[in-house]
Order: sequence, then structure tokens, then C-alpha cells
Amino acid sequence: MSLTNSAIATDPIDTANALMLQVRGLNVYYGESHILRDVDLSVPRGQMVCLIGRNGVGKTTLLKSIMGLLRPRSGNITFAEQSIVGLSPDQRARLGIGYVPQGREIIPRLTVKENLILGLEARTERTKSTEIPDYIFELFPVLKTMLGRMGGDLSGGQQQQLAIARALMGQPQLLVLDEPTEGIQPSIILDIEAAVRRIVATTGISVLLVEQHLHFVRQADRYYAMQKGGIVASGPTSELSKEVIQRFLAV
Repeated sequence: MSLTNSAIATDPIDTANALMLQVRGLNVYYGESHILRDVDLSVPRGQMVCLIGRNGVGKTTLLKSIMGLLRPRSGNITFAEQSIVGLSPDQRARLGIGYVPQGREIIPRLTVKENLILGLEARTERTKSTEIPDYIFELFPVLKTMLGRMGGDLSGGQQQQLAIARALMGQPQLLVLDEPTEGIQPSIILDIEAAVRRIVATTGISVLLVEQHLHFVRQADRYYAMQKGGIVASGPTSELSKEVIQRFLAV
């Protein structure tokens, strides 16, 4: 794959592959500032897609637009072949989109268990049970020993694991993660990487994440690179070149 200053590739995903998420021609503004410019992006079912790019290029804005926290001026977003542009964030969550924002947003004065139970609000069918499924603890064993601790007393890495687990409690079909390894020590980064890859491999949940950590980026099936609010490169992560890494991941 060659890299140019203009958008070099439309999404080459086989159209026979069912898409969990599809973004087409998305334009988003803050006031009169044009932030996202004709963004096209697709997430196939059961795959992990990573969005890379330097700070300030629009990655978080794109995730917020997918979640309904920002309204696009033009373009379309489809989830499981249904347009969701007019839906509120809670409606999108109940359709099956789980979101872990940058900063995690754990509620500090609730216990770990109470934070997890909040994730049940995203389920389409409400349940009276407050039992935490075993697979949550299989993915994040440390949480089982901390159910009674306050969320605010956890380390950054533990809070990130809790945030992902809380999103999984809603039984999403798509998990959206905004820089899940930011500010986390290397050993915990590897635990989070392994858990996310296992989620994709064993549950069929699709994942879209923003990430700067190269080792984690390479766990994804595909990547999209952003620059100045647009997608300028994309492809399988197996073909992620040194040129793209230097341009979009180097500090």
C-alpha cells in the first residue's frame, strides 16, 4: 500500500462480508469548524478495527458521532444494516453498541459491583438478576476480588478493566473503545489487549477502538488512519507499513 497526502483508499472490505457498522460520508462540525470530513469506515461482524492518528485529528469526535453524542451535518451511520443517525445515545446502547469513553467514567463512590450492575441498563430485555456472569471474571479476574471496593479506589488499569466489563454487561454486539491503554502500566496493557482479543475471538462481538500503542494496534484485523478529520489510509494490520506507523503513531 502506498501513502499519499490525499485519501488513498476507499474501504476494500469484501461486500459479501456482513458489516456490523458502516459510516459513509460523515461530516461533523463544532460550530463552524469542520472536524470530520467525508469519513468512510466499516467494521465487519466479529472483527476488531483500530483507528489510529495523532492527537487532534478527529478520532474521538468520530466515536462520539457513532454513539450519538454529536450530530453530523451530513452522512450516514448504519448499525446492523439500520440507520442510527436519528437515534439518541441510550437508544444506540440498547440496539447493542457498548461504549468505553476516554477517561473511563467510572462512578467513584459506587462499588465495583454497583458499577457493573449499571451496565445492565443497556440491555433491551431488563433482568432482575444482579449476578455478574462468570465470563466477566474470566476476562478480568482482578474484578472478582474487588466487588466491594469503591470504583474510585481502583488503579487506572483496574478502572479500565471495570469500564470494559461494565460495557459487556449490556450484551453489546459492537464494543467501542477510546484509547483503552492511555495512562496504564505496561503489564496491565497486555492484560487488556488479551481480554479484548479474546472477546472478539470467543463471543463474536465486533470491536472498534482508538489506540496509540503499536502492539495493541497489531491485534486488530484492520486499521484506519486519520489526518485532518479524514481517513487517509486503511487496510489489514498485517500490511501496516513502517511508513504509516511513523506518520500516524510516532510521537
